[in-house]
This record gives sequence, structure tokens and C-alpha cells, in this order.
Amino acid sequence: MTPIQIESIDHEGQGVGHLADGRVVFVEGALTGEVVEYAPKRSKDRFEKGTVTRILKASPFRVTPECEWFGICGGCSLQHLDEAAQVAVKQRVLEDALKHIGNVQPDHWLAPLHGPTWGYRRRARLSVRLVPKKGGILVGFHEKKSRYVAYMTSCKILPPHISTLLPALSDLVLNLSLKEQLPQIEVAVSDAVSALVFRIMQPLTAEDEAQVRAFADRHRVQIWLQTKGPDTAKPFHPLDAPKLTYHLDEFDIEMPFGPTEFTQVNFDINQSLIRRAMYMLDARPNERIGDMFCGLGNFSLPIARSGAQVLGVEGSATLVKRAEENAAHNGLSAAFSAADLFKMTPEAFAALGPLDKLLIDPPRDGAIELVNSLPEQGGPQRIVYISCKPSTLARDAAVLVHSKGYRLVTAGIANMFPHTAHVESIAQFERP
Repeated sequence: MTPIQIESIDHEGQGVGHLADGRVVFVEGALTGEVVEYAPKRSKDRFEKGTVTRILKASPFRVTPECEWFGICGGCSLQHLDEAAQVAVKQRVLEDALKHIGNVQPDHWLAPLHGPTWGYRRRARLSVRLVPKKGGILVGFHEKKSRYVAYMTSCKILPPHISTLLPALSDLVLNLSLKEQLPQIEVAVSDAVSALVFRIMQPLTAEDEAQVRAFADRHRVQIWLQTKGPDTAKPFHPLDAPKLTYHLDEFDIEMPFGPTEFTQVNFDINQSLIRRAMYMLDARPNERIGDMFCGLGNFSLPIARSGAQVLGVEGSATLVKRAEENAAHNGLSAAFSAADLFKMTPEAFAALGPLDKLLIDPPRDGAIELVNSLPEQGGPQRIVYISCKPSTLARDAAVLVHSKGYRLVTAGIANMFPHTAHVESIAQFERP
């Protein structure tokens, strides 16, 4: 096998190089600056994909992964790269996306936001499978690029008390009557309680219920049962457990949430991201500010705390109700509305009324319909855009800058998911 020089790392954490014939090659497990040999897995006219078989020249930033399941579990792809270098790679991914996809560049770059790198994941969706050949019930994440569940008895990015529960969960499910009808366990860890949501395809028997209650008491967790969609999740035991909440201390806000409702997985970075967003937004008491894709009010309530009028818009009526409850819980005045932002039109945006500023926090698909609906003149003077996918941020930034007349003032990353290739970022746009 001819050695290949790795030139960079892509948005999936793969090393990128070029073959002699000009084709791009993506090598799983390779790092920038390394010279490696690899085993081809997929070959096309313009590219090839493979996996490292031998490292001839190692990167000075290569480290030994701390998790014993690295390389098997698909949950993390960058544990073999130094933590500071991971952040640099993510910053480069954002820079490349803005430059090559959006043809835009900020006036200046923000320093990356850092936080805990282990035990940070407060939310997770664990798969459950009966696999007799691998010892019975497997509880964990999927294997790398596979539908199979990885064998794992711990997880370094989960809170330690949840990580140590994985073997006990396997034993519990193995002894339940519906062990083949329980495909998923969702984890939600708050400041005061840890909840496990069992997705069940048939009812628990009386014996099952007794075992689940004993498990919850022994491990001091709250068990919820979910029979269909996320809205069907109900607490099972104990019924008197504290509510799931997280706190935004800087803004004196307590946020109750349900275990299947969307919240950021990394509470520390979430606080830092809100702090930065509020600084960039610079909300004033006499302003009316829109929070698009507002969820349960993660940004809306800090905006309301500033004294500005806030209008939160969200596609889920359930989350809109939660946001209204959270505003009332914190004694804040805020307006919320349910609307499909993926079907936004100029007319629908105008119907929202005048907005001085806008905060946009969409899912991975981005907010192209929303940005296309903004007027070319007038409209929000400032936009703060939080993104979980650099390519869709870059696409939307191109519209804002080249079609809507905004200037990209600043941008930067937040390391929301350490040891993964996931890139969270924030950008600020201004009218000239």
C-alpha cells in the first residue's frame, strides 16, 4: 500500500489526503500531518474512503484514547486527538464552510468556548438489543457506522453515575418479560434528579413493575415509561421525585423540562453560549426581539430578563406550552407562538410584527426558509445565529450577506460535544 500524507480533517473527523491520480481520499483514524497506510473500503471516480492500518509518521497531537470502547462505539470519533487540537480542527471546519460554501468571512473570529470534556453529556439516547451471542442484553450507543449496538460497560462522556449503570441496566432488561420489546432508554440528568425513559412496546407485568421499582430505588433514579411518541412519556417511579430542571445562574432562571424534551446535552457550554449570545444581541428594554426555534425558552427567558419584549416562535406546540410555563415559573413576561419555521414566507414573517433584533437557533437543517423571508431593507438590525451544522450556517450566511444586505461581524465555535466531530457555532450579522 502506497503511503499517503494527511492534509486535514473533515467535518466527520476523517483524515483527508490526495492520491497520485488526484482523487481525494478520506481515511478514518488518521490525523492532520500524519503519513499512513490504509485499507480501502469504498472507491469512486472522484474519491476513496478507507481506514488506517499503519501509522508511518504520527501527529504530535495524537493521544491514547481514554475510553476502552473507542474504535468500537460510534459515539466519539476524535478521542485519539489532543483536546486542544480538537477545538482547532472544529474552528477550521467552520472557517472552511463559511469560505467555501457561503463565500463569506467574518470581520473577526471569536475565541472558542471551552468546558468539561468528560462526563458532560446530560442527555443521551441509548439503544437496547437482545444479542445472546454477545452475552444477552446490550445497552449503549451504536457501533461505528453500523446499526448494531456496541458492547460497552461504561461511557466516559456520560455522567459517572450513569456510566456505571450500564451493566445494571443490561441485567434489569434481561430479566424483564418484554426484553425484546424495549428498544431504547433515554437519559436525562438534571441538577437534582436523573431520569431514565424506557421506551416500551408492550405493558409491564406486575413482576416487571416490581423489578423496575426496586432498580429505581437502589440506584436513586426516576423511571419514566414511553409507549409511543415522546409526548407519551409518563413518570412511573418514584412519583414524588424532584422535577428535572437546569439553572441559568447568571440570569436567575430555573428551567423545568421533561426528559424527552430537547435541551442542550452540555449544560456548562449552554451557559457559556447563552452568555455570549446575550452579549452579542445586546438586548435593550425598549426593543422587540424575536427568538426563532425558541424551544422551551433557553434564550427567550434571558432576553426577557433584560427587559426587552421577546417573541418566541417554535414549531412544537408542546414546547411552546413549556416555554410559557417556564416564563411564568420565573415571573417573566414573554410571548410565544407555534409556527412551522420551515414553511416561513415573507408574508408570514411580516405578520410577526416589527422586530429590532433576531436570534435564530435552528436544528441541523438550518433556517433557509426563514432567512429567505427576511426583507432586503429594514427588518431586524442585528441577527445572532446559533448553529449545530457549519454547512447550513454557511448556506444561510450566504443569503444574509449576499442577498439580504447583512454583514457577518463575527463567528466562532462552542465545543458542545468534546471528542466528537460535531461543531456548534455562533455568528453575528448586522445591517450596515
